[in-house]
Amino acid sequence: MIIAVIGGGAAGFFSAITCAEVNQNNKVIILEKTDKLLAKVKVSGGGRCNVTNACKSIEDFTSNYPRGKELLQGAFKTFSNKNTIEWFEKRNVKLKTEPDGRMFPLSDNSQTIINCLMAEATKHNIEIRTKFSVESIEKKEGKFYIISSNHSAPLIADKVIIATGGYPQPHHYNWLQKLDLQIIPPVPSLFTFNILNSPLKDLMGVSHPAVVNILQTNYSYKGPLLITHWGVSGPAVLKLSAFAARELADKKYLFDVQINWLADQPEISESDLKNIREQNGKKLVRNVIPFSLPKRLWELFCTQAEVREFENWAELGNKKLQLLFSYIKKYKLSASGKTTFKEEFVTCGGISLININEKTLEAKHIKGLYFAGEALDIDGITGGFNFQAAWTTGYIAGRNCAGD
Repeated sequence: MIIAVIGGGAAGFFSAITCAEVNQNNKVIILEKTDKLLAKVKVSGGGRCNVTNACKSIEDFTSNYPRGKELLQGAFKTFSNKNTIEWFEKRNVKLKTEPDGRMFPLSDNSQTIINCLMAEATKHNIEIRTKFSVESIEKKEGKFYIISSNHSAPLIADKVIIATGGYPQPHHYNWLQKLDLQIIPPVPSLFTFNILNSPLKDLMGVSHPAVVNILQTNYSYKGPLLITHWGVSGPAVLKLSAFAARELADKKYLFDVQINWLADQPEISESDLKNIREQNGKKLVRNVIPFSLPKRLWELFCTQAEVREFENWAELGNKKLQLLFSYIKKYKLSASGKTTFKEEFVTCGGISLININEKTLEAKHIKGLYFAGEALDIDGITGGFNFQAAWTTGYIAGRNCAGD
């Protein structure tokens, strides 16, 4: 049986390897439209490859997926992060866990993961064809005819796994819509917020735990926030962007955010700042930094509240104190755009899960057509969750596709 896997990324390789491993009689062919294999694996995690996450339970794990959570709750019972760890360790690739739960190869080099996947593909005699751009798929008399824009003759396969990853533009899905698949229009996920003329721009590089809230919505996220020269970034912003991806796209990325810089100290109130004033009367306001705030951030707040350079705490009136506390707890910024990182681009949208048998990942109306990875309307936040979805869906699609 000939099985074609469209897409040479993480999900494509994992589904192909699983398919060949489960049934050695299968002839598995990976079709990749570019000349680069496993490109996202190469660049992810700053070139280290964030393979998965060490979340202890399926419930904790699935809470990190803005879309696809319900499907993954069942899928992780078949192939979880624990299975991923075991899979790589059996192939002499040990993973390590960082304090925030992210897991990387001990080598801290994504090439280790690439080498492992390539070795498994070679071991199972998987054929890899690069620069094979799929234009359309037709099913006739039980066979799939895969038509390429740069190959004269179609590739004929018995089964197909689509693992193309997420496309940034709706028209890229046209060839799939011809198969009567419902497509959720893609929009970016995991992006930073651009702040035009940001009052924070001179603090580039400052990072601090924060709760970031998108005003006039129910979206908020707690985590490290990083100030950049174009706005704000860091895990709190990236994760927030994922959950709010669809709504922010509808807003054309024009929205207001509110930052609470006391993410780890929720009990602090304005009276605590008044106590600091009482205890430090003769000291300069700018020299007594409250609540472990970054020094440069506190100095900026003082400047914005018009605290004089040599003003001491005893001279600080209630109006300025209240203004300072509002900056600490409710700092408002107006976003006017986003910045995405093309190498690690993640989309919200794709092939609607309504098309899919959630247990097998086979198309409901086309027998022999399977799906894996970000081609589906599944996406996670940063932290190894998107790769785990790729390994899990790749394993399930590959295993079910391998049968008769």
